[in-house]
Formats: sequence, C-alpha cells, structure tokens
Amino acid sequence: MNAKPMTPLQELRHSCAHILAAALLRLYPDTQLDIGPPTDQGFYYDVDLPKKLTPEDLEAIEKEMRRIAAENQPFERIELPRHLAAALLQKIGQTRYKPGRLADIPEGETISFYKNGEFIDLCAGTHIPSTARSGAFKLLTIAGAYHRGDEKNVQLQRIYGTAFPTQKELDTYLHNREQAKLRDHRKLGRELGLFHIDDTAGQGLILWMPRGAIIRQELQNFLSALLQKHGYHQVFTPHIGNLDLYRTSGHFPYYKDSQYPPLPEPETLQHACAQKITTDKLESDLENGALRGFLLKPMNCPHHIKIYAAQPRSYRDLPVRLYEFGTVYRWEQSGELSGMTRVRGFTQDDGHLFCTEEQLPAEIHGCLDLVRTVLTTLGLSNYRVRVGLRDPDSAKYTGSAAHWDKAEAACRAAAATLGVPYTEEPGEAAFYGPKIDFVVRDVLEREWQLGTVQVDFNLPERFDLHYTGADNQKHRPVMIHRAPFGSLERFVGILIEHFAGDFPLWLAPEQARILTIADTHAPYAHEICARLREKNIRATVDDSNEKIGAKVRRAKLEKIPYLLTVGAKEIETRTLNVESRHKGKEGTLCLDTLVDRMVDEINRRIITSKPADTNPT
Repeated sequence: MNAKPMTPLQELRHSCAHILAAALLRLYPDTQLDIGPPTDQGFYYDVDLPKKLTPEDLEAIEKEMRRIAAENQPFERIELPRHLAAALLQKIGQTRYKPGRLADIPEGETISFYKNGEFIDLCAGTHIPSTARSGAFKLLTIAGAYHRGDEKNVQLQRIYGTAFPTQKELDTYLHNREQAKLRDHRKLGRELGLFHIDDTAGQGLILWMPRGAIIRQELQNFLSALLQKHGYHQVFTPHIGNLDLYRTSGHFPYYKDSQYPPLPEPETLQHACAQKITTDKLESDLENGALRGFLLKPMNCPHHIKIYAAQPRSYRDLPVRLYEFGTVYRWEQSGELSGMTRVRGFTQDDGHLFCTEEQLPAEIHGCLDLVRTVLTTLGLSNYRVRVGLRDPDSAKYTGSAAHWDKAEAACRAAAATLGVPYTEEPGEAAFYGPKIDFVVRDVLEREWQLGTVQVDFNLPERFDLHYTGADNQKHRPVMIHRAPFGSLERFVGILIEHFAGDFPLWLAPEQARILTIADTHAPYAHEICARLREKNIRATVDDSNEKIGAKVRRAKLEKIPYLLTVGAKEIETRTLNVESRHKGKEGTLCLDTLVDRMVDEINRRIITSKPADTNPT
C-alpha cells in the first residue's frame, strides 16, 4: 500500500479523519469504518453506524476528538503481510468494509496500518507525529454516501469535517462558509429569477429564465468577439452522434459510466420490440458493435474533427481554429447533482485548433492569453496553474509514449511562460492528452477549476487526420482543445456566488430602473427608459402605486445597479435623481451625463467594486 505524497495540510486533515474514527469507536463501539481521506476543503469518514446521527451527535463526537487530541497519542505505522493484515481486521472487529479495501491493494505492495492509542486503521498514511499536533478542527455536516459510490450498494453516513494549522485559519474558513450559504447560487438564482430546475423537466437540466439568459448571452457575445479577433470560426453541431464516432474517438466506452445509454436506430429498436429481445441483449449488442446506434453527445471534439476532415487541408490553411457553444450530456448520479455546478446537460465554450507541430507553441500561448483575458475581465485573476500529466502506471491513456512526451513537453514549456508558479499533477491528464488548468480562487477563498488548454497528438491519429505539407506529402496535424469558461452553467453558477448576484453593469440582467414618485410622473419615466434603451441599456420602469421607499427596497433586493427616481422637480429640470449600488445616493444628474457614464462602464466592462464588499443578503 504505497502512499502518495501528501502536503502538510493534507497530512493534518487525514490525521483528523483518524481521530474522528477513533472518537466514533469510543462512543459507538459497533461502528464499521470504510474510508476517511483528506479533501480540498477538509476530510470525511464514511461509516456504518447503529444509529442515524444528528447535528447534536456531532457536538459529542467533536468533544471526544478533543479528548483524544489532548491525550497526545503518537501515530505509529505498522506493516504486515497480507494474511496477518486480514487477521488483524478480524481481531479489531472491522469485518464489513475494510477486508474489501485490503483486497484492493495489489499483490506485492506494502500493507500498512496506523495506530494511535487504542485505535488501529488500515491506511497507507502518512500522518502527523501525534494527535496533539492536530491543529484546529471542526465537524461540519452529515450526508449519505453509497459504499464505493455505487447506488446498488449500502448507503453509509459520511461525516464531513475540516482542519487547519491555526484557529485563525479555521475561523476564517467558517466565516467564509457562512458567507457561502448566503451567496449560494441556488438560493440567489431563485430569488433573482436567473434559472430554474424542475424534476418534471429532468434532474440536472437547467432551464434558463430571461434574466439568466441575458447573463449567458452577454458572456457568449464577449467571448465570441474575442475569438473572432483571434481568427476563430464558429460552427454548430448536433446534440447526438453515431456511436461509431465515439468509438473512434475513445469517448465510448471510455466515458461509458458517465454517459447516457446509447440508443439503437429506430428500425432496430422496432425489430427488437417485435422479437421481444431483452434490454440487456440490446445494450450488449450496442456496446460490442453488433448493432448501430446513437449517443447523446458527451463531447464536441469528435464533431469538430469531422468538420476539419470534411475538406482537403494544406499547410497554408493551418492553423484552423473552430469554436462552438455546444451542449453536451453526462449521466451524473442524482446524489452528485448540485444546482448549476454539477448538471447532466451543459454548454461548453469549446474550441479546437488544428495546427502543425511548428505552430504548436504559438497556438498554446494564444489559448493561454485568451483564458487570462477572460478571467481578468471578470475579476477572477487570483489563480494558480496546474499541468495535468499522464500516470505512467495507468492504462487509461491512449496513444504512443512518444506523442505523450511531446505533448507534455509543450505544456510544461507554455506553463513556464505564464509568470505564476505551476504544479505538475500526474494522473490528471485527459485520456488523449495533457492539459494546463487554471484553478481560480474566488472571494471566499474557494478553488474552482475553470479555464483549460489541452494538447492532443492522439485524436488526429485515431481519426487519420492530415494536411498536405510544403513537400507535397501528407502530415499529421496537432490538435488543441481549449475552453476558457469550461461550462456556461457551472461558470455562471460560480459567478453568481463570486459576485453575490451583484453583477458588473455589463452583465447585470437589468441595468437601470426608473422609479416614479406619483402616477403623473410615469410619462417622463417612460421617456427616459426609451432613451436608455436606444443606447442598448437594459432599463425598466416601476410606475406602480407603491410608495417610493418600497420601490427602492425591491430594486435593491433585485440588485439593480442604477436606481433613477423621477418626480416633479426632475421633470421640471429634465434631470434624474441617481442612486447607484456602489456610490450610493449621488443626487441629480442630467440624462446625457448618466448615459455617457453607463455606456463607458459597460463598454469597458468595469468591475466597480470588489465582489467581497457586496452584501449578499
């Protein structure tokens, strides 16, 4: 059981997971343990308990954890041969899940346990020196989790916690966590009328409401303008494709478990029904290629490859840069769905470039510059970079070692020019090639993987792509996959939380609202609204019978950037009483002055305040 190197924070959190398990066994001796790894946000342990835990139980468990920490129990590593390891699991009573985890350890690998006090756990490690070095920890929530992530297996209780070296760091995390609840995109999306998810329409399928659609369209317009300047050409492809297309690319059956099941051709399905052929037989015949079928599109790249291959290409034509806002579909388990950030249907801002090997460095740089421009414009410039490489011990990667070596060298060289530290992470590559990922930190210090650039020598090989070189011979192009947003659904969900729904003016669904003090002021309000709309400013009029205070409160709750109040004085002077969300009450302004300012703010895509300053309530 060879342990992967852990960072000090991961080691701390993994040790806290062991302290949690030890506390559980003290309080509930019949507890059966499964796994307790560290995570990006803390740690968890999956357990089978004789009772269903409540938040009050977490308090008691955490109290016991503190006792164990105060006992200063050293963490001791114990290595055993397989038969003695199995005997030890029997001796300590962990017979339900741990033997299966023991069986997962390949023959020949070291089998290790870690002991602290009376507690012993099958574990690769590593750990802190003793329980007294466990820093500041806190148990957070209880959730359900299927054993090994399989819905067919028993559901366990997953206890989440977090840990930091200092209490100050923990307090900051807990504060940000409370802020995250206020900024939750599912809550704000409902309150601001941005999107809707309806189980009768389909779990994990986003229904964009008019206000949310404006944000999405503005993002698409912004990126499309950038792409056209960079020499891209927009394409459109279907939502389904021939199953053989994805067999050639490797997406089927590689992504089989996360795809919607393939469908046979209608004639084949009718014949199967008539012959009473079983569903299992149909699925088997589709999977092994005995039947032709179709698949809901899991990726756009095979379709873009076919567009490249649709006509002869010369070296003079390269690079070819294609892009599409293409919707793809993945079958996520219902327990993994989460608002807009984990869905079953999503639209990727997908781009695919086909170039010569000599053009590859410049094209990668162009893609990286594009991602940086997008992130900087949206106030997401606090990021780190990681280079995802293949795991030499894994069989999931397609293509020759020589192609991988060249692709990985190109990614490393490009990442080194970004001016920010980057990490290399074996095992994080796509199955067809390595990638450069931008991991963005939002205003609540949470990390999100957003922009990605991937270098691919392998799909051009699988699809036998070529171009005619200057020597009049056929040559193989290199392919780059890139997506600055990643997925529009997920990206907008992250933006909702990052800005607390208080979007920059250029993205705000409604940019100005004109409020009337009395009915007689409505004609002037509508005149102003028409003037604003002539300048493509999204404006509405609230000429309801409510008092002006109620109108202002509602507009602020709906996070309208500019509130323009009109009454008798404003009509007489042909002015507006202006209140903006970031400057507060500004007094009276003439319309032309305000319009010029708003148009400038929109055109320059100004972020007028730090998102962290926005009160999401």
